[in-house]
Amino acid sequence: MIGRKLRNRYEIQEHLGDGSTATVYKALDHRLRREVALKVLLPHVRDTTRKRFFQEATAAAQLNHPNIMAIFDMDEEDGQDFLVVEYVEGVPLSYYIPAAVDVVVTLGQQMAIALQYAHDHHIIHRDIKPANIKVTPDGQVKIMDLGLALPREATRVTADGMVIGTPAYLSPEQAQGLKLDHRTDIYSLGIVLYEMATGQLPFDADDITALLLQQVKQPPPPPRLLSPNLPPALEAAILKSLEKNPVKRFQSCKAMASALAAVLGDAPRPHVSDTLQTDAVDGASPTSQQKAGKRTLRLLVADDHVILRKTLMNFLESNDEFLVIGEAGDGETALEKTKILLPDVLLLDMNMPGKSGLDILPTVKKDAPSVKVLVLTGRDEEWYIMQALRAGANGYILKSADEEELIDSIMRVADGQLVLGHGVAEKIVTGMLKEGASEGAKLNTIETQIMTYVAGGFENDMIAKRLGMSMTEMIETLASAMNKLGAKDRHAAALQALKRGSVKLEDVQSLT
Repeated sequence: MIGRKLRNRYEIQEHLGDGSTATVYKALDHRLRREVALKVLLPHVRDTTRKRFFQEATAAAQLNHPNIMAIFDMDEEDGQDFLVVEYVEGVPLSYYIPAAVDVVVTLGQQMAIALQYAHDHHIIHRDIKPANIKVTPDGQVKIMDLGLALPREATRVTADGMVIGTPAYLSPEQAQGLKLDHRTDIYSLGIVLYEMATGQLPFDADDITALLLQQVKQPPPPPRLLSPNLPPALEAAILKSLEKNPVKRFQSCKAMASALAAVLGDAPRPHVSDTLQTDAVDGASPTSQQKAGKRTLRLLVADDHVILRKTLMNFLESNDEFLVIGEAGDGETALEKTKILLPDVLLLDMNMPGKSGLDILPTVKKDAPSVKVLVLTGRDEEWYIMQALRAGANGYILKSADEEELIDSIMRVADGQLVLGHGVAEKIVTGMLKEGASEGAKLNTIETQIMTYVAGGFENDMIAKRLGMSMTEMIETLASAMNKLGAKDRHAAALQALKRGSVKLEDVQSLT
């Protein structure tokens, strides 16, 4: 259907995905000149499915909230029924599984507030799960897919006693096919928050019958058994939402949002779409930060070794000056989370599956220039270090660094300093000094220019051309600079020049 224009208005541009009942496309609304999404009902679906399809339109059309996907129109062409809905740019909520406490709280508040709005308009979602929730680049939650939403006055399109929804997120009353009210969404949201906080579902089984039985009978494992550093208040809020008896749960999503706000000591903001850059996400209220008299640095940790990553995160979170707001196990996820969360410092491993740390550095530099990048890796080859610095890294330390050096490196990188860890600086630079070389000798202007180009990855012929020098003159000047720097090769000389401050990292990175 790419290129087809429905109703002479909606030009289909891109296939976004497929569901069990509909295919979703990105389209351009030529009348209003805006991007929209089209949910095109698959042919030959059952009559009950078709009724649910139009029930989504009826339910969603009653809602107008910044955290709920808007529906614009429903129509058909040549027997194909379709909905026109808001096109939401962003990542699925699954990107935040697991997530730091402040992210769980901030996104959880937004979801609870949006559901409260829906409940106030007598709409029950019935299918809250990460796949039906997106987070936009500015940190705004969008609850999507109201295909199972049930208006209070609607005629049911499924019989009482029929289980419908996603088993891992079903409430006990859904699992038993009982009559539902708004508290079913509170339970499902509790499952989502449990998964975000711990990285695991509270109930899981290969057999659906066994899973449904767990939802009805089995209490969830306390989240702090899986994530010991969770605040007790967050654990209490999650467990209260997961009470088997609806009477014992939060009786409204507004109450749930207030309980989540209390986790960070922050007042609830029921009418504000919080982003991931608000003060609440900086890990403390303004008052407590003022009392501490210091800035809390927001960190993102990217490393594909799970045990090492979790150990590092636990250590960093034990320091009041740091707040880990996210983690990633591969380069692609690290890039997406960096662009959305905009941490103060990204701690980046170089060797990861898919896109490596080296692959994503130029994009981080381009799309998130405010983020400082501290490479934390086991590779100490000088050419590899120079590649990382050219690509946009602000510091490079080895995983063998001790805790004091790690903390100091994060602080210095956040302040805009170039950091070369002791293992890097000593093994790669000091260890390559020529015996008897004069380390105190200063580079002249042309030597500094040449070393800047060397650090930028330029070959000798290109440097000579850029500076209007003969190749012989350029080589002789480079040799003089290397001698002053006490280095035996170009890469070691460039590192030494950076370490001394003779060459500025920003000048090197501006060349690439």
